[in-house]
Amino acid sequence: MKQKLGKWTLLLALFCLTGCGTAKQPSTTVNPQTTPAPAEPSPAVSTDPLLSPEIPEEADRTLVVYFSATGNTKPLAEAVAEILQADLFEIVPAEPYTTEDLNYNDDDSRSSQEMNDETSRPALAETVENFEDYSIVVLAYPIWWGHAPRIVSTFVESVDFTGKIVIPFCTSGSSAIGSSAVDLQAQAGNKGTWLEGRRFAAGTSREELADWIDSLTLDE
Repeated sequence: MKQKLGKWTLLLALFCLTGCGTAKQPSTTVNPQTTPAPAEPSPAVSTDPLLSPEIPEEADRTLVVYFSATGNTKPLAEAVAEILQADLFEIVPAEPYTTEDLNYNDDDSRSSQEMNDETSRPALAETVENFEDYSIVVLAYPIWWGHAPRIVSTFVESVDFTGKIVIPFCTSGSSAIGSSAVDLQAQAGNKGTWLEGRRFAAGTSREELADWIDSLTLDE
């Protein structure tokens, strides 16, 4: 009996030793409350144009300035502004011209007296806001006695054409543009780059105006 008991005791001891040798080791997990979390990586900069903010480039802006006492120059200026997708500004006198004022056959009419006086500068009703924002200026006017009306001179002397491209054109029944554009350039202090002027008849088609603008190669 004692021998059997001794055998069972020996087997039990061997079983305990084996169990201790195969027991799982205690966990080595660190308490998250006492260990700082690793720093998050900085987000990558997106190159997707739909996700990245775009810095707009300042586009060239074009302004069409016109004087049209009898209405012949206005539709051409409007057509040019549409072709160029430009802003439009009308030169309006502070004292509007009447039919009698525009009687070219009357030496005493207002227009005759103004054109006979090279120093005449009729006042403007308003001026262009933010003229400095425009890089291209189209200047349209009728021909009076071979020259631009004096109120156009008032306008060119009231603004600064520095750094701008100026494109003059006139309307007339038969008179050429003559020296009118050159004279306006001088009155503007020869500031800016003035292209050669062009004369158009009233009622000139939009297609002809578009062909002329294309010939200027303004996008080069």
